[in-house]
Amino acid sequence: MMEELRFLIEVLVGGLLSGVMYSLVAIGFVLIYKTSGVLNFAQGSMILFAALTVVSLLERGVPMALAIAVSLVGMIVIGMAIERTVLRPLVNRTPITLFMATLGVSYVIEGAAQLLWGAQVHGLDLGIDDSPLEIQGVLVSSFDLVAAAIAATMVAVLSAFFRLTRTGLAFRAVADDPFAALAVGLRLPAIWATVWATSGIVALVAGLLWGARLGVQFSLSMVVLKALPVLVLGGFDSVAGAIVGGLAIGAAEKLSEVYLGPLVGGGIESWFAYAVALAFLLIRPTGLFGRKPVERV
Repeated sequence: MMEELRFLIEVLVGGLLSGVMYSLVAIGFVLIYKTSGVLNFAQGSMILFAALTVVSLLERGVPMALAIAVSLVGMIVIGMAIERTVLRPLVNRTPITLFMATLGVSYVIEGAAQLLWGAQVHGLDLGIDDSPLEIQGVLVSSFDLVAAAIAATMVAVLSAFFRLTRTGLAFRAVADDPFAALAVGLRLPAIWATVWATSGIVALVAGLLWGARLGVQFSLSMVVLKALPVLVLGGFDSVAGAIVGGLAIGAAEKLSEVYLGPLVGGGIESWFAYAVALAFLLIRPTGLFGRKPVERV
């Protein structure tokens, strides 16, 4: 009985640690959607570009700290450039137009990454030990533990930023009512540029963690698909929802694979989260923490 309970805890902890990393990717979406209503499909390509830039610089003999610093500046510039050259001219266009714009940006970024750094697969070593760590009889991956701690710190910093700083309050004001925010003197272009720059920083952290776990390859951009069920569950405009949704999806994936997988032949982890998301779309389309849209007539 104790062995079964210990195994259950191991599976649950592993799922929760993965869920924290899902939350980090999802927050990149929330930042943009919350302030501008744009579902930024280019977030995955930004994650790929960030990880590929770091690992390519490392392979050329650049020290780790400098490679990360250069990539950080690059991602901030890319985020601000996307907002200035693509999204700002399309303000007040339909959501599908904005979505297609970010989809186009996604392919442009992937093409630029291939031109700059090539298409080969890279391993990324962040110097984090990946040996199992025993805690009260429960085995936990050391890498997952450290990666989750880094992701959790990033999530906590962003949450505090939104709630406690003047700029964060300005973000929230723009998200609540952009016209009212504009009327009281908030500079929307500057706020949007800052949000996109922050999204670039989030992409760098996510790219480093996911690149170290999966390897830096072009399929890394598809990690955004892991964030979609998180967003549906938690709500597209809620930082708290991204956190709760990530933890729930991570835990549900691992538990379903271990306990339901043998009953259906395995492979359930790859699609179970989307089944949960579909159920939520039918029952509660705005997610656990999302706000219902209010239309003025």
